[in-house]
Amino acid sequence: MRARTLAIASIGAAAAVFAVGAAAQTGGASAASSAETAQAMRVVLGLTVLALLPALLVCMTAFLRIIIVLSMLRHAIGMQETPPNTALIGLALFLTLFTMAPVLERIDTGAFQPFMDGKISAQAAYQTGVKPLREFMVRQTREEDLALMVELSHAKAPRTMDDVGNVQLVPAFMLSELRAAFQIGFVIFLPFLLIDLIVATILMSLGMMMMPPATVSLPLKVLMFVLVDGWALLLKALVGSFH
Repeated sequence: MRARTLAIASIGAAAAVFAVGAAAQTGGASAASSAETAQAMRVVLGLTVLALLPALLVCMTAFLRIIIVLSMLRHAIGMQETPPNTALIGLALFLTLFTMAPVLERIDTGAFQPFMDGKISAQAAYQTGVKPLREFMVRQTREEDLALMVELSHAKAPRTMDDVGNVQLVPAFMLSELRAAFQIGFVIFLPFLLIDLIVATILMSLGMMMMPPATVSLPLKVLMFVLVDGWALLLKALVGSFH
């Protein structure tokens, strides 16, 4: 009888230990599952940002103005494929990085790193990270372009810049960037246009009307651009054109 009682007690104790162990494993599995879910959400958000990165690069950074000016320089010289698009895009990316470095540093320290460490939520990271970008875009955007986008979107007239939504600010910023790029491009075209006119006049005065002026003016334009250190002057002017 006593042996039977001891056996029953042993079985009960073993069952209790098994139940506690199972509960601990369940709790641990739940915690692990939550951590894995949070990590998966970070991965999904990261992939989403990477997928949208080209559009964000064009719409919300200095890349648009820089690449347009570099393309207009190539057309002003008269070379359609030199430098190649890959070289221009690579140069524009580095110039954009130099121009946007303070903004990117603020986004990294205030939003990206805290989010990756799990200190803030995705919504808080977005609200913190978008502020430096908005400040940069506001500094480059003309009031006329912003008013135009507010009118086209049929939105209420904002009292402060905080009332302006990104839907109105981003296209207004792009419009201002296009305007600034065309202004710089016009200044770039003038000296090359002058060379074309001088060469065409000289050829006509010599009676060489059948000879294309571009055959003579192209090497002269390339020589002039190299002699005045045109690349350095242009890149300094481009980076310095941002407020």
